[in-house]
Amino acid sequence: METKSPFLDTLFLLRKEECITIFADVNQISLREEKEAAEYFETEFEKERLEFLSDQILFDKEAAVWAAKILYYSVQLYLVRENTAKDLAKLIPEFNGKLNLSAKLSADLSLRFLPQIVVALKNVDADDPLIALLENTLKQFHYSGIEADIEVEHLNWEEELKDTTYRKLYLERIVDNKVYRLAEIPYINKFLNAEFGWYKNAFWKELKINKTQENEPRDSI
Repeated sequence: METKSPFLDTLFLLRKEECITIFADVNQISLREEKEAAEYFETEFEKERLEFLSDQILFDKEAAVWAAKILYYSVQLYLVRENTAKDLAKLIPEFNGKLNLSAKLSADLSLRFLPQIVVALKNVDADDPLIALLENTLKQFHYSGIEADIEVEHLNWEEELKDTTYRKLYLERIVDNKVYRLAEIPYINKFLNAEFGWYKNAFWKELKINKTQENEPRDSI
């Protein structure tokens, strides 16, 4: 789907074909483009909602558009850096909305691509100040940063994963990407052990299970 809008084309290509187009300049995003992005992501959110089977989690337009802009600017800044240093904080702002489950899952439609961008940036220049901005974003939206090497072990996981739908999605992404550093956190490890049951080796043979859990009652995800 080509729109002749660098912003929208970047989003469509990444989500549909997992590739990017680098434009000559970092263009400003119009209100019309934001509106079209919001409509597109609302449709995508409804498709993904079928996977987590919850009509209680609503689409957060503000979070989705904010995340889409973060994704677009981070992709373009990967190569186009002339005269941009002074604008990095403006182009990659913090999220100022309400950080609830709707915001996390709506933003994830775009932010799930940030870990790969961070890796690419580190391969070019590990001291790039853009990296710290993107990693801070992923610390705040750490469901999207499961694949990234960011420090989240200090979080109160019982509080973070108290919603059963979110916990299910979080654990599934850990398993899909075989993220050992998260899977071995005791609280998360407990739920993975409960879900795997006797079929643990079929799901993730190499994962170590905390031995103290073996005789504990098994909770369900």
